[in-house]
Amino acid sequence: MIAHRATLDVSRALIHHVARSLRDERRRVGTPKGSRALTTFWQAVLVLRWFRGEHDIPKLGRDHRISRATAYRYIAEGIEVLAAQAPDLHEAPARAHTEGLAYVILDGTLIPTDRCAEQIISVKGELIDAWYSGKAHQHAGNLQALSAPGGLPLWIAEVEPGSVHDLTAARTHMLGALHAAAAAGLPALADSGYDGAGIGIHTPIRQPDGNQILSPDNRTFNRLLRALRCLGERGFALLKGRWRTLQHITASPSRIGDIARAALVLTHFEHDYLPAIG
Repeated sequence: MIAHRATLDVSRALIHHVARSLRDERRRVGTPKGSRALTTFWQAVLVLRWFRGEHDIPKLGRDHRISRATAYRYIAEGIEVLAAQAPDLHEAPARAHTEGLAYVILDGTLIPTDRCAEQIISVKGELIDAWYSGKAHQHAGNLQALSAPGGLPLWIAEVEPGSVHDLTAARTHMLGALHAAAAAGLPALADSGYDGAGIGIHTPIRQPDGNQILSPDNRTFNRLLRALRCLGERGFALLKGRWRTLQHITASPSRIGDIARAALVLTHFEHDYLPAIG
């Protein structure tokens, strides 16, 4: 067996931020001092290693000289503590409006997950696998998000099963708030999958039926919309590329929302976008 050293490619400031959050949680629940196997600093290192894509939790536990069960518990605690810091649906548009953003980007993505046998009745009355996405031909969770024009993700919704359409997921979690934000002067740009989302949600104009073609004005509108919206689609790429655990979730798919919101908080810290305290 050969021992070697490894480097965790996150800043020490981020580790200390996560450690402080864990320390505050231990104080909140009254954890006796010295009763934990790891300090909050090394628990933060454990959690961030997992977010960076080290999925083998038993191995992580061995590296930190803790049991497999303790490693799972410490990572779950880290996810919950970070996810609790994520902005809610009213805070994100309000901050975007205050900062003078001209619009936000509404987008969805599928987070691949291990097979989860959960049967539901489809809109056609058929028995289907809830977490199987027919569009992507894999098991996944559907995440909806709002991003700034430059691509920084601002808010992430609770996960829906992969069989749920983007528009249905958006109606469930966010359209009411987006309509209110649009009325206040902050519209949302989206792709054609959100056609019919309502006033203030701008989607491409569909091609007419038959041999008709779009007018020059409508074609220009679509080009402008795509040019603006494509920058915002960087949001999910930023999350998945930096926090590689989102590229495939091996935990329960119901945890995808919390994991993504925790990753959002880590991203906001690295981009100096966390709200001011006090």
